[in-house]
Amino acid sequence: MNALGIAALTAGGLMAGCWLVSILKRDASIVDPLWPMVYVVMAWSLWLWSAGAEGGRSVLMLVMVSVWGLRLGAHLTARKWGEPEDFRYQAMRRRWQPFWLWSLPVVFALQGLLAVVVSMPVQAVLADSEASALGWLDWVGAVIWAVGLVFESVGDEQLRRFKADEANREKVMDRGLWRYTRHPNYFGDSVVWWGIWVVAVAAGAWWSAVGPLLMTFLLLRVSGVTLLERSINKRRPGYAEYATRTSAFIPMPPRRLG
Repeated sequence: MNALGIAALTAGGLMAGCWLVSILKRDASIVDPLWPMVYVVMAWSLWLWSAGAEGGRSVLMLVMVSVWGLRLGAHLTARKWGEPEDFRYQAMRRRWQPFWLWSLPVVFALQGLLAVVVSMPVQAVLADSEASALGWLDWVGAVIWAVGLVFESVGDEQLRRFKADEANREKVMDRGLWRYTRHPNYFGDSVVWWGIWVVAVAAGAWWSAVGPLLMTFLLLRVSGVTLLERSINKRRPGYAEYATRTSAFIPMPPRRLG
């Protein structure tokens, strides 16, 4: 079995198990905390399959994916804990009947497939059983990854603290990193995967750019910025004004109005 097969088997198994649990809980949104963990399990499966390559590049990739996935998985699990099914999946539940059956291809199988494609840079590096020493390009990738991780984790924590304050109910978060971009967490997530790709380029896998390209597209046009902003204007008075002065994705100085 090749690296793609290992990745597909890992993602498919985890998503199938999550689907069964979602039927019992009547909550398909449990897939969200699982999403980053799929990459962690996938990375370790690939590393073990390649006989635990001890090369610096393989270890670096394993650490990068694990740190990113465990942090994001823990954050999403804490945010999801005790909450009902997310409104996005409730809407799908009303549209697709019987949802318990449709959710397998529409939610779980699809997300598993996307994870396999996004993880192409990870597969390219961890499928190499030979020891590969770190070069300057690996360190460039690690720095890019670290910048993305800081944006994502700091943005998430700033928003969590903001929402925890009852005085901020229905207010717009426009402080910290959120002053420069409306979605620092999504921007950081994208940068993380471009950093991972640079490490893959150091291994000669330039073609794996399909992974970060797909992740960036999803964050911008599918499950991230576009989807969130369809409804946030109704839930957050003043968001339209915030949007006119704040970059949607790439951090930039706020625009002056008037």
